[in-house]
Amino acid sequence: MSTPQLVVHHDKELMAQAAAARLITKIVDAQASRGTASVVLTGGRNGNGLLAALAAAPARDAIDWGRLDLWWGDERYLPEGDPERNVTQAREALLDSVPLDPERVHAMPASDGPYGSDVEAAAEAYAAELAKAAGPENHGAVPAFDVLMLGVGPDTHVASLFPELPAVRETERTVVGVHGAPKPPPTRITLTLPAIRAAREVWLLAAGEDKAEAAAIALSGAGEIQAPAAGAYGTRRTLWLLDSAAASQLPRSLYPPASP
Repeated sequence: MSTPQLVVHHDKELMAQAAAARLITKIVDAQASRGTASVVLTGGRNGNGLLAALAAAPARDAIDWGRLDLWWGDERYLPEGDPERNVTQAREALLDSVPLDPERVHAMPASDGPYGSDVEAAAEAYAAELAKAAGPENHGAVPAFDVLMLGVGPDTHVASLFPELPAVRETERTVVGVHGAPKPPPTRITLTLPAIRAAREVWLLAAGEDKAEAAAIALSGAGEIQAPAAGAYGTRRTLWLLDSAAASQLPRSLYPPASP
């Protein structure tokens, strides 16, 4: 378990731009050392804002897009192409504008796919895809992702792990179906905390006053069942990327001066 590090930016636009630059560097470094890189994407306004900033960054061309594996932390179980699906939004923000290898874009199954309404079967299929990609050096059922990004909800949820619901209590499976999510749509697929914790680096994104209480709770030693964001950490690094509004309820001693 890595101790959380905090970087606080003036506003959400600067946060997105700085996070995009940070992600480019991380991907380029991983590709230089191992030939490939793997990243887990998140949806929501902050995740999509980061992808849009990456699309606009001149340095994006430093990435060898054909040697990048993309995964998702969670997905709304809706038909393929639905505008509410995280993968649909990611394609619009970035993916359709860069030369990715389609075989390396690992979208979670859609509700009109081969598993129909059986979200548990869809989750099992994604878990099997992760396990297939995990090498012997990973010592587990998922790859050791270079970066796994998570948006933090106002209720402290990350991915589709909501406080007190069964998915956040899962300790064995890497991917599960979610029923009765407190925000629509109610049916989802999500990585579990064991899968999240396999990542080398976990980045938690929070911007806006509506995220301030969640950040304060998660960083104050709360339990992961009540505050799932508190249970999300990487093997090498756990990084909270916030804007000043989201950091407004944190003790000043907890974070460094705002970054440019």
